[in-house]
Amino acid sequence: RSNPYQANLLRDGVRRYLQLPADQTVLILHAKVAQKSYGNEKRFFCPPPCVYLSGPGWKLKQEQIKARDMGEAGFRVCGYMGLDSMGSSLMETQKLSFEEQPDAKGFSCAKALYISDTDKRKHFRLVLRLFFSNGQEIGTFHSKLIKVISKPSQKKQSLKNTDLCISSGSKVSLFNRLRSQTVSTRYLSVEGGAFIASARQWAAFTLHLADECCTRSEFPLREGYIRYGSVVQLVCTATGVTLPPLIIRKVMKQYAMLDVDEPISQLHKCAFQFQGSDRMYLCLSTEKVIQFQASPCPKESNRELLNDGSCWTIISTETVEYTFSESLACIREPVSPVPLIAALQLTGGGDVAMLEVQGEYFHAHLKVWFGDVEAETMYRSPKSLVCVVPDVSAFGSDWRWLRYPLTVPLLLIRNDGLIYSSSFTFTYTPEQSCVPGQQVLSDVPQDSDKLLDSIHQEFTRTNFHLFMQS
Repeated sequence: RSNPYQANLLRDGVRRYLQLPADQTVLILHAKVAQKSYGNEKRFFCPPPCVYLSGPGWKLKQEQIKARDMGEAGFRVCGYMGLDSMGSSLMETQKLSFEEQPDAKGFSCAKALYISDTDKRKHFRLVLRLFFSNGQEIGTFHSKLIKVISKPSQKKQSLKNTDLCISSGSKVSLFNRLRSQTVSTRYLSVEGGAFIASARQWAAFTLHLADECCTRSEFPLREGYIRYGSVVQLVCTATGVTLPPLIIRKVMKQYAMLDVDEPISQLHKCAFQFQGSDRMYLCLSTEKVIQFQASPCPKESNRELLNDGSCWTIISTETVEYTFSESLACIREPVSPVPLIAALQLTGGGDVAMLEVQGEYFHAHLKVWFGDVEAETMYRSPKSLVCVVPDVSAFGSDWRWLRYPLTVPLLLIRNDGLIYSSSFTFTYTPEQSCVPGQQVLSDVPQDSDKLLDSIHQEFTRTNFHLFMQS
């Protein structure tokens, strides 16, 4: 544990942070697979990896640098992105310059990254290094694993090869490339609440498998892998904007195939027919998204002729988000490695309740905090921390009078005061609130101390429940 004086100072700072969080968030969006380049050709990753910077902490950092360096020039954020190969040099990375968007987020993308055939790996990660323009390093951030493929599979996919199949509820990107020209690539995106075809930015969409009788306003979701001929729903992950129910069709030589029901694979060409319409398909016209009516094929009733703008390429995407706050200290050390919490595992109860925090990028200089209460923390591995669950009395609550669940946020704090927030919370729950139909005593007799003490002991055996915030 920290010494008492440092602990009190830190606890006051954490309380201020919890009242007014000043987080800095780095969000990396990238495709789940990458097509390998051969010879002198360069198959740039499509869609290109994107980076978004958000949160009020960036503004706070700007003010700190202005006060220290007497100017705004040092605050500009720049960076480099490349592959995580050991021998990578600056020639193999791409410089990123961030521009501020209308929503105040910083944005940049790496349009010229590729993996050559000399790289024999089957998986790799992207590495992002961020700096302030005064030379101060912000940190190093990694993408999720990316699978390398030689080319889109033309064979009928087997559900045994789940790496290439697309499951319901997963995130995808859709792009259109007219006449196979890279410069004409347009990505399905959302702007101002409307669907657009953007040459600069792409959106990730959650692809839901829906019932065939669903409506736009309410659709029951189903599990399983997406197959051609399925009714699907595309929901923008950032805005929640959705399209009407669509039937996904396989595209072969600019024809929509109406009788194909095989699983969809990565980088397949597909089309989206509006359910219940007369051959109307999702289509782009320059930067607008419109409906296009396909032409029937008199000789082949199982095909419909599309135009270029109705043929989309589909690919699965990943998102990784790193959040930290320097509000408690003005540090010059990099914020990385930024820990990511993936799951919580509780063991024991009462005075010996232990919580295992599972995830990535943990190290020995981290402490787990339950709200503004520091927990005794033990480092187990880069993927695991174990801590002692603080008693509820640390929050000013007495088990004898606790009538409702008490929920506190989970934080990880580095020994220099750097805060890493998370989407996880810990909830203390009195057992009586879990028993259906049991009433909470409103009047407690004065001579009930022994009874309450026995109830208190019973509570502490099973008083911990975990919830993850959505």
